[in-house]
This record gives sequence, C-alpha cells and structure tokens, in this order.
Amino acid sequence: MKVSFPLGCGAAIGGFAGKSLYSLSAEYMPHENMAGGVQAVLLFIAVLGTFFYTLKKVQIKTHSIRNPVACLLIGTALGTLSSFLGIGGGPFNMAFIFFFFSMPTKIAAQNSLFIILISQAVALSKTMLSESIPSDISWLFILGMIVCGVLGSEIGTKISRRMSDKGVTRLFEYTMILVMFICVYNAVRFFH
Repeated sequence: MKVSFPLGCGAAIGGFAGKSLYSLSAEYMPHENMAGGVQAVLLFIAVLGTFFYTLKKVQIKTHSIRNPVACLLIGTALGTLSSFLGIGGGPFNMAFIFFFFSMPTKIAAQNSLFIILISQAVALSKTMLSESIPSDISWLFILGMIVCGVLGSEIGTKISRRMSDKGVTRLFEYTMILVMFICVYNAVRFFH
C-alpha cells in the first residue's frame, strides 16, 4: 500500500488531466476522427516502446522507489497517459511499474489494474458530469461493458494464478503485438 495508494491517488489526478487534455485536443483538430487517429498513433508508439522494454528488461537496471511523492507523480503521469489514450494504459503501466518499482509481473499487473480502475473511473465520472456521453450510446451497453470488464478481470486473475511469471510475461508480449495491429488498423481507419 505504500506504493499502490499514492499511485492510485496520482492516477485519479491523471485520469482527470488526461480526459481534459483529450477533450481539449479534439476541439482543435480539423475533424473529429483526427483525434482518434492521433490517439492510435501515440498508443502504437507507447506499446512499441513497452514491447522492446519488455524484451530487454532483464538487461535494464530497475529502481525500487518508495517515496510517496514520487509514487504520486508517477501515478499522475500514468493516469494522464491512460486516460488520454483511452484504453487504460495496461501495457505501458507495466513497463513503468517494472522500471520504477522492480515488481514481479503478477504484482505489477495488479498495480496496473488498480491504476486503470482509478484513472478510468475518474475519466468516466468527468464525462458523465459534463454530459458529453454521445446520445447514441445506450446505458445498457455501458453497464454490459462494466460487467464484462469485472468478469474478465476475475477470469484473468484465476488464469494468472495458474501461470508462472514467465508465462504471464509471454502472454503480455503477445497481447502487445495484438494491440499494435489494432492501433495500425485504427490509425488507417481514422485518417482515411
């Protein structure tokens, strides 16, 4: 909790900042789809960097930061990125957590999920309070996404417990490759 709590508090601040930053940048784009394209390109770059970091992480010296202010600042940065990019930020959260806190894969994944939960809850609250949810999105659809997210988390936790750290890392690498393909697809779709 000495690390997770300030990370979560920072993620809350970052969730608000990232959502505000995205809304502001979307206003200045020539058309609405361009913001999604920029988001996809930035996410691709972040995931690519994370992928290479993951492949070489054994050769990279990590840190064991425990200072609450430093944890708060790192959480704010991660929350901002997560909220701005709109996917929660799982891949690069993991790389940051490995690098700054020297956590094993499973513990890093738990902290990453905690950061995502906090930052996205704040971002969603900001969206709901500013009444900027598109009118064509059903509340039933949103509720379904929440339920599926919780169920997926529970299933993932059970699978993770049965896997070694090495197996979880390998699955993480495959997932990043998939996310990069989705980013390329989205960038082409939005910029076309």
